[in-house]
Amino acid sequence: MFVNANPTYLPISDWSEKDQPREKLLSNGPASLSDAELLAILIQTGHKSKSAVDLAKEILHLAHNNLSELGKIEPRQLSTLRGIGLAKAITVLAAMELARRRQAGNIHKKTVITDGAGAALFFKPLLADQAYETFYVMFLNNANKVLGYKCISSGGMTATVVDSRLLFKEAIARNATKLILCHNHPSGNLRPSQADISITRKIKELGLLFDIFLIDHIIVGETGYLSLAEDGML
Repeated sequence: MFVNANPTYLPISDWSEKDQPREKLLSNGPASLSDAELLAILIQTGHKSKSAVDLAKEILHLAHNNLSELGKIEPRQLSTLRGIGLAKAITVLAAMELARRRQAGNIHKKTVITDGAGAALFFKPLLADQAYETFYVMFLNNANKVLGYKCISSGGMTATVVDSRLLFKEAIARNATKLILCHNHPSGNLRPSQADISITRKIKELGLLFDIFLIDHIIVGETGYLSLAEDGML
């Protein structure tokens, strides 16, 4: 005879219709749902004596109830929760990536960058949820119009290696006359390291040989950004 280990457990199908996540979304719109309820719709089913909403709450707890942290979790780490296999884990992370791309798509319609805040706003969606340092370069013309951007390297938790030859090869191919560098600090500390300052100065000096001017180096984190140009370190 089966004994329910959780006597308070009630399957979602037995909930009042107005409280069931899918029906609630249809009636009141997605904004009326909690994070757990939205996740429950994605994962569809719970596990034994816990509903999909209960399982969604466990997922959020693993991410410290922070959606930005959830986007950084590896699928296999997520699938360690009982009731979350790889298929459900991949579904959740695919949804997080779609949300990130939506944000990036709206921002990247902007074609002219005039200050550090604009550059940070452009790059932050690209670097969101990265658990390791990633280095981007933006290519601009004399009018500060964005000609394109490229990820130059990805590294570890505290550093990344930048190949300046690849950077300037791309800049010349795009007929760029200005550059903006950007990388993230997963630690959240926005202050540049000595290595950050050194590579910035190296790229600035090399650019002068090609009449390509480095106008800023932006460091982004969850709390904001730092501009080396604005802080007088360029």
